[in-house]
Amino acid sequence: MTVKREFLGESKQGAPIYGYHITNEKGTELSVMNYGAAIRGIIVKDKDGNKVDVALGYEDLSGYYGNDCFLGVVVGPSANRVDKGTYTIDGKKFTMAINDGENNLHSDFDNGLHKRVWDADESEDSVTFTLKAEDGDIGFSGNREFKVTYSLSEDDAVSIHYHATSDAKTLMNITNHCYFNLSGHGAGSICDHIAQFNSSTTTPVRAGLIPTGEYTSVEGTPFDFRKEKAIGKDIDVDNEQLKLGGGYDHNFCIDGADGTKRVFATVKSPKTGITMQCSTTLPAFQFYSGNFLDAEGGKDGVTYKKRDGFCLETQFHPDCINHDNFPDPVFGPEREYDSITVYRFI
Repeated sequence: MTVKREFLGESKQGAPIYGYHITNEKGTELSVMNYGAAIRGIIVKDKDGNKVDVALGYEDLSGYYGNDCFLGVVVGPSANRVDKGTYTIDGKKFTMAINDGENNLHSDFDNGLHKRVWDADESEDSVTFTLKAEDGDIGFSGNREFKVTYSLSEDDAVSIHYHATSDAKTLMNITNHCYFNLSGHGAGSICDHIAQFNSSTTTPVRAGLIPTGEYTSVEGTPFDFRKEKAIGKDIDVDNEQLKLGGGYDHNFCIDGADGTKRVFATVKSPKTGITMQCSTTLPAFQFYSGNFLDAEGGKDGVTYKKRDGFCLETQFHPDCINHDNFPDPVFGPEREYDSITVYRFI
């Protein structure tokens, strides 16, 4: 296992940005960087032994400075959507940016965790990024410290360990927004990928993709991936939930979630034979089928189009802070945030 660092450039504020390449004995490579604590690439071997980069990304830093699609970055402190951008903790109201219709999406487009330069610490098989945020920063309470550790194992498992502390009660719902295409990042549509989810329940949404607060069985719906099926099989059927998201952009609850690490999804490319097995300690994941990718200029001269990548963003339920029947996303002095997500390639 090796970890190599390279200088990529400077942020708009003049801070140095570095890329880190973690490579195991098989030649599998995980590339990350301290801007946005982002995944820049994941190179694995296909069924014929050819190396394939299965993570969408940008050619250079300028792409990440914009990055309206959140390619590869760590999103937070609150990932996904919050109704009207407001929430209350112990009677105190907090307000975030209104940046997605009348709601908040991913905390703040310009100043969220994905647009900041993190400190970095390397080890033999991992890189840990650390970022501090002050009380009141972009609508969140508490002086906080976020840590994200990326590691790669010899059995081709990419692990993301999130840890955060705060000196006051605060909203935390952190994820990574990596887009995958197991046929290769520039291979086109992911609708032929075969997926299977350990999820019997979703949280349906209303206009604006805000959860209604209900739990709904996937039985008899396009959201039933309990048995293997192609992502594109039902993606365009006449279904109100799919119309609201332009495809899949919904929260799936993980069966039996209890805070221990458990497999929640398996996805395979029939073209390359690459299979990704996903596990997490979190209660849910957002399955997003890349519906809003639109002529996004990516690495290697590729242009990413609608449904050229999919995301499996581990999380607490969207807008969980405003629903008492959803998992509790409030952390603070007596409750540190800690979660693990693993994407293993087999």
